[in-house]
Amino acid sequence: MNRWCRFCLSLVCAFIFPAMASGQISSSTTSLTADVPGAHIREAPVVYLGESLFTLHQKVGSFTPQDRANAIRDRLTQIADAPFSNFDAITVAETEHGTDITLDSMVLLTVTDGDAKPYARQRQDLAREYAGKLRTVLHKVRKELSLETLLMEGALAIAATAVLVAILMTFHKVFPKIHRRIQLWEGTYIKAVKIQRVEVLSAQTLTRQVIAVANGVRFALTIVIVYIYLTTVLGLFPWTRQLASTLVRAVVTTLTTIAQTFLSALPDLAAIIVIIMVTRYVIKLIQMVFNGIQRGAITFAGFHRDWADPTFKIVRFLVIAFAAMAIFPYIPGSHSEAFRGVSVFLGVLFSLGSAGAVSNAIAGIILTYMRPFQLGDRVKIADTVGDVTEKTLLVTRIRTIKNVDITIPNSLILGAHIINYSSTSLTAPPLILNTSVTIGYETPWRTVHDLLNSAALATRNILSDPEPFVLQTALNDFYVTYELNAYTGAPNRMAVTYSDLHQNIQDAFNEAGVEIMSPHYAQVRDGNTTTIPQTYLPETYQPPAFRIHSVGDLLAKSSPAGAPPKPSAP
Repeated sequence: MNRWCRFCLSLVCAFIFPAMASGQISSSTTSLTADVPGAHIREAPVVYLGESLFTLHQKVGSFTPQDRANAIRDRLTQIADAPFSNFDAITVAETEHGTDITLDSMVLLTVTDGDAKPYARQRQDLAREYAGKLRTVLHKVRKELSLETLLMEGALAIAATAVLVAILMTFHKVFPKIHRRIQLWEGTYIKAVKIQRVEVLSAQTLTRQVIAVANGVRFALTIVIVYIYLTTVLGLFPWTRQLASTLVRAVVTTLTTIAQTFLSALPDLAAIIVIIMVTRYVIKLIQMVFNGIQRGAITFAGFHRDWADPTFKIVRFLVIAFAAMAIFPYIPGSHSEAFRGVSVFLGVLFSLGSAGAVSNAIAGIILTYMRPFQLGDRVKIADTVGDVTEKTLLVTRIRTIKNVDITIPNSLILGAHIINYSSTSLTAPPLILNTSVTIGYETPWRTVHDLLNSAALATRNILSDPEPFVLQTALNDFYVTYELNAYTGAPNRMAVTYSDLHQNIQDAFNEAGVEIMSPHYAQVRDGNTTTIPQTYLPETYQPPAFRIHSVGDLLAKSSPAGAPPKPSAP
């Protein structure tokens, strides 16, 4: 016998022995209870070679019904083993304690009024019926225990074993061929499962799964065949017939219990199906209403169209939660303590593990109805500047000007300041871009204003209406701070606009010959080239030369008229 046979036999035995043990325990429950002092025993069946003959109900003296049943079984075994016993000589005789069933001088059984009372019959009639059963079963046992019958049953058992081995050997040869055939189907009959261009399950993976299903079918068939073999062989012999009946009863009882449980659960399943169908159509109706709001066909005062989709998701969640609450009492086993304990345990785990997710979800709902930004807006959240690419219930994704995607939890967004550069572009006035320059006091402020305005108007994405304007924000020690303010209709191109604006400011000031030398620039002006780039200077421009004067000349220039010059230092 190969490893499959040994494995299946061991597995079936592992299921059989507990079942047989439970059957024996159930059949001898009264026996175990009878051993307990003071226990009250109502009835006990008389079982002989796996067959229940009749049931005893009354205690006789110190003998419980189970004690009486055990004694009757031993007497039947004794007379069945006697080769010269005449079973037809079993008679019925009346005594002061009841009606005795005897064989020769041995009392096999005493039928009392308490034994006959549950059947509402006379004990004499019941005793005669029991005597007939004893004759029948003893004749049957003698025939079954004859050498001819035992040899025939042994031959049938050997034949059944040969059939089992033949079937298992057939499985051992056939299923490897089936596996090879399935492997040949890879790429032809068994193809990869794809969603658009994404391969969800490869052909190799599906082939392995089909082979696993074939192995499962082989295992199930082997279990069924071994079960049939055991019940058949055990049922052939009188000594093991009780084991066969226990095995059959265990399986039949289990299947019957499953069937009864399923049938009893059908009304609850029907209620669950009805609730699911009603919920489905209610959600469809709600979706139609919110689709109309999103299209603008249905309007409510103060309710924005972009609220339609998130509000529908919230309402759908509430409807599904309500449906789940309605379904819960109809779930099989929902009223058991184990089911409730598992539900509480899962609820505690969800509460502890989803604190952050719940806070983000609540923040996402609040942000939805606050409407601080929309998809595509240029925003600044804390230190992050970029365009909003995605809004979900838990997170918001922003793409910076460097094409870096940043995911920010909604709870952090709700607790931070939000700057939306795009929201003002929808209303008047548009977004103002501003930049500052510092120019020395030698340059007239009107000239600076004109240069800054002309640089702004020459910049892409800067609006001419409203016109740019300049503010003088500070009069510092060595220079004046000028702030240029210009309107733009493209807030998403702020970085490029600022760059172009600064280039145009440099060009305008250089062309006008105005040097931008502050806030930190110093030079010796005599003999140095101007800071204006060479391309903006005339072709005849020459850097001024150094001028050298004697000390006496300098002192003469600095002394008052008519005063003698001060002597120079040696």
